[in-house]
Amino acid sequence: MTKGKIHSFESFGSVDGPGVRCVIFMQGCPMRCRYCHNADTWDFSKGEEHTAAELIDKAERYRAYWGEKGGITVSGGEPLAQIDFLTELLREAKRRGINTCVDTSGQPFSENEPFFSKFEQLCKLTDLFLVDIKHIDCEQHKKLTGHGNENILKMLRYLSDINKPVWIRHVLVPGITDDDAYLAQTRDFIGTLSNVGRVEVLPYHSMGEYKWQQLGLEYTLKGTQPPSKERTENAEKILNF
Repeated sequence: MTKGKIHSFESFGSVDGPGVRCVIFMQGCPMRCRYCHNADTWDFSKGEEHTAAELIDKAERYRAYWGEKGGITVSGGEPLAQIDFLTELLREAKRRGINTCVDTSGQPFSENEPFFSKFEQLCKLTDLFLVDIKHIDCEQHKKLTGHGNENILKMLRYLSDINKPVWIRHVLVPGITDDDAYLAQTRDFIGTLSNVGRVEVLPYHSMGEYKWQQLGLEYTLKGTQPPSKERTENAEKILNF
């Protein structure tokens, strides 16, 4: 029986997919996003081990609150970094008739085996993917996250090819991701996808900065202010064509 490394569990999530959801935060992430508010989820050696049944048992305690649209969302960290356990977790959820959502950066995605076959199986168990487009420009993406975005965009194209529902999220960081030209490029890319049900603009905030300090890490966006209401509305207008 596979066990997964879990960072935390949220009973009533309202911004992580449709309806009210239990959110399972998995431990470990290969990305190093400069604005990450969960830097304490990065380290793969930490977290508590749980079986899929244990987590779904815990989630089902709150099933009465989900309504017709709710269910579980698996977030992180990066859930695709534990794809074997993630698949087992969602299989158990679907066995019990639970709606499933995966919140991922897409960074671990690969068209190579054995990952791709595992991802195909995962898609059959996932009702909705929440995917961040951190930055549409590959070089700027590297500066922002430590990684390029080629495989992330490939994953989004594949999800479109199989018509798997996706919500796109874009964190709006002043001076980094709020450039109108980059926003237009992001919009144009999204326009090539056939499966996007929603595009959300998430204004940057620094509420996770204290975690960086606790971990002894330098927070390189120190002093960056949240985007203005006007810039946020501008991004929403551009991206929601």
